[in-house]
Amino acid sequence: MDTNKAELDYEFSPLLRAYKNGHIERLVDTDTVPPSFDPQINVTSKDVLIIPDSKVSARVYLPKLANTNKKLPLLVYFHGGGFCISSPFDSTYHRFLNSLVSRANVVAVSVDYRLAPEHPVPIAYEDSWAALKWIASHSEGHGPETWLKEFVDFSKVFLAGDSAGANIAHNMAMLAGDPNGGLSVIILGVALVHPYFWGSEPIGSEATGDPEWKDFLNRLWPFVCPSVPNHDNPQINPVGAGAPSLSRLGCKKVRVCVAQKDILRDRGWLYYETLRKCGWNNGDVEITETEGEGHDFHLYNPTCEKANNLIECLAAFLNLESPAL
Repeated sequence: MDTNKAELDYEFSPLLRAYKNGHIERLVDTDTVPPSFDPQINVTSKDVLIIPDSKVSARVYLPKLANTNKKLPLLVYFHGGGFCISSPFDSTYHRFLNSLVSRANVVAVSVDYRLAPEHPVPIAYEDSWAALKWIASHSEGHGPETWLKEFVDFSKVFLAGDSAGANIAHNMAMLAGDPNGGLSVIILGVALVHPYFWGSEPIGSEATGDPEWKDFLNRLWPFVCPSVPNHDNPQINPVGAGAPSLSRLGCKKVRVCVAQKDILRDRGWLYYETLRKCGWNNGDVEITETEGEGHDFHLYNPTCEKANNLIECLAAFLNLESPAL
């Protein structure tokens, strides 16, 4: 459409503009790349439609199979972007998943949940849960996706995400911990990279942090979740007053990754400390911090040594090892 002629309704800088005719113009992470075979790392990808009515889809990644009789762990990944930008199909996430799948030797499904403001939260959670149940339906040889049926060891299912995607991974693990949730597989582990959690009262270094970042984060959740805009909603503040205990988390292992210069750092540490002390079914939680780096640095500077270390850390977690960054 010709945005020069359309009347602007509002702008949520630096992510998007909304026009009065309903058009949303996203300003970052808008490029897309097709699925492919990467000959340098021997990873193949393809796109699958999960829920035709809502057009929820995913990109599936398969590493080189050295032994076709050996089934591999499964990673279900949720991308970041503040619930309102990015997708599994943009070059940033495609490159990252290619690299992680190659290093970890896992099958991965990167979920394309619908975005706010057209589809406000909780739709992202609903789409992600539906995708997770669709993936789990393959655990007994059912379901349409051949790669999941032939190559996945469903006793080794992991969830992961960065930023808003880490928030989704946490909320999916909480749903998985509900015995009435109806998920047909057990989640072995969850990796939260620079998780997007927030609260109505500042903690730690947030009080003296970058005022522009604080203003952005104070506006973001009400923008993407107008139905429940309170920052103490358990979905955005899982350790706030009134939030259900993290002991209900439906997995056995958690890895939290934070970055020293990320304004969300202290929330990640608080989540780790709360989970460690809450009596969570003898679960195992670890945290790693990258010094001198900011939020999602590994996505935008993917060739630096610290990004490589973070990917190695995640790969080790997916292979049930425990190195430190």
